[in-house]
Amino acid sequence: MTNILDFVARFFISLIFLLSGINKIGNYEGTVGWMESSGMPGIFLIPAIILEIGASILIIAGYKVKISAALLSVFCIATAIIFHSDLSDQMHFISFMKNIGLAGGFLFLVVNGAKDFSLDKKLGN
Repeated sequence: MTNILDFVARFFISLIFLLSGINKIGNYEGTVGWMESSGMPGIFLIPAIILEIGASILIIAGYKVKISAALLSVFCIATAIIFHSDLSDQMHFISFMKNIGLAGGFLFLVVNGAKDFSLDKKLGN
């Protein structure tokens, strides 16, 4: 049961970033505009998309989970600070705290890695 719950947890925590990365591709210009309105150069959208989609797929598959989770944890903290720092605004506060919570979830993966339902275990990593 632990192995199934581990896989489900990896899937759930990664799904938001997988879908977000795909959505950024579909709304590329709008996302660039939003980023630039927050003072972030739009050129950073491409690495963000690659990170969100790539790391999410790796975590779901259970391959290089600790590295991928560490990268997404840093990404969550950075995006919380850059895009949701107006903590007097209720929506920004909630988004900030969700990002921090997700960063914590990814840190659990950094510490514990993936269980048996993972490519890491199958490949002996």
